[in-house]
Amino acid sequence: MALPPLDSPQWHSSSRAFLWGLRSITQTILTIVLFVTYLGIGALAHDTGFSLAWALASTLFVWAGPAQIILITTLGSGATIIQSAIAVTVSAIRLFPMVVSVLPLMRAPETKRRQLFFVAHLTAVTLWVECHRFLPLVPRDRRIAFVHGLGFGLVSVCLCANTVGYFLAANLTQTLGAAILMLTPLSFLFSTARNSRELADIVALVLGLLLYPLAAKMNSGLDILVSGVVAGTIAYGVHWFREART
Repeated sequence: MALPPLDSPQWHSSSRAFLWGLRSITQTILTIVLFVTYLGIGALAHDTGFSLAWALASTLFVWAGPAQIILITTLGSGATIIQSAIAVTVSAIRLFPMVVSVLPLMRAPETKRRQLFFVAHLTAVTLWVECHRFLPLVPRDRRIAFVHGLGFGLVSVCLCANTVGYFLAANLTQTLGAAILMLTPLSFLFSTARNSRELADIVALVLGLLLYPLAAKMNSGLDILVSGVVAGTIAYGVHWFREART
């Protein structure tokens, strides 16, 4: 499915832009990865003793697979609501830079702040990756409607997967459940590699992969954060140096 040209009359309606965003979920492999991942989350919620309604509500309101796993496992292990909320909040901090980088792609001079609230909530790793791929092909004044459609489609897929996984929980072995959940970080890694076009992006990705084993030896629990910050800082330095020379 190819999106219409930027000057096509098909972009004149916000509802049409919403439908194009909804249809775009068929153009990314991440839709399948999300479905399989949320099968595992639904099964995990079942095995931990939560209701299907609770599992669906966590998808709607948390909308981040790793954070939902943290929420389910911490509450299931006897942690208090406050402890679980703190753990989920710390996990969600990683999404803040994604929100900051995506919102400017949608804002126009006439955009009101309230129009961005739902977009900010929908911005998880999958949406962030696909926004950088799709939004340059969408007129700026229709990007918010497009992202609403894209986000609505992805959330709907995950809700369906939650339901299926919840009722299939008895047939999923622990090994298969763990393998399913591993699909998410692998797919994000490959998607990030595919979308890395600038030298700074490539440097950050390669250094992050190389530094992670070293950071893991620290046994601090902050290995991903440390390797990411160091690799990102070096990549920014490379970008700044190249810009300064030109």
